[in-house]
Amino acid sequence: MTRWLLSPALRPAWLLVVLLVLWDLAVRVLRIPPYLVPTPWSVARELVAEGPMLLRETLPTLYATLGGFALSALFGVPIAMWIASSRLVESFVYPLLVFSQSIPKVAIAPLFVVWFGFGIVPKVIAAFLLGFFPVVVATVQGFKSVEADVIDLARSMGASPWKVFIKFRLPTALPSIFSGLKVSVTLAVVGAVVGEFVGSNSGIGYVLQKATGSFDLPLMFAALVLLSLVGVLLFLAIEGVERWLMPWHASK
Repeated sequence: MTRWLLSPALRPAWLLVVLLVLWDLAVRVLRIPPYLVPTPWSVARELVAEGPMLLRETLPTLYATLGGFALSALFGVPIAMWIASSRLVESFVYPLLVFSQSIPKVAIAPLFVVWFGFGIVPKVIAAFLLGFFPVVVATVQGFKSVEADVIDLARSMGASPWKVFIKFRLPTALPSIFSGLKVSVTLAVVGAVVGEFVGSNSGIGYVLQKATGSFDLPLMFAALVLLSLVGVLLFLAIEGVERWLMPWHASK
């Protein structure tokens, strides 16, 4: 029984319980007023009371997150392959990508509202911009990790470029690609919320804005808990796909 309770799958849950207890103790011992930090139990009550509304508002955020993440993977992986295949391309493109990451997304998000309106498109673009760079960096690193001697040996044995890619380059790069995708999907959640902060009448970002304006801290914390849960579930989904595609890597 004790061994089951201390299994690796339950360890994060135990850590979460400890953090909740410490949170509650800190609020009570330090006598922090509820308008600054609510107790975990008030947040739990708010989750139950406003659960249907929060779940409904989660859907627009989820759609924007998935759209931005899909674009990050769709454009990030091919661009990374292009960069990794040529030092000349890398010298031109890579610095521009790094420069683009130094621009605060919150600062340019209002432009997307001006250009594309208040629909889902600005949120998808914000999610894409935050999720794109980790995919590119990790994928470039993955394709560069392929040993040149292995490629030369395969070519000397008559392997075509397509076979070299399928048999050697892609399997070697897949772990790095999935590492980038797992980072990207969590950042896409942040990007979607940033887009909702700028201009939206729905989504978790909109709920957070309303809760901040009315100083409703339990609702704000409840929305943050749900947002974190979305990020964790998406991360686990990508990890599940990784284990399915690469069982040999997951077993290490």
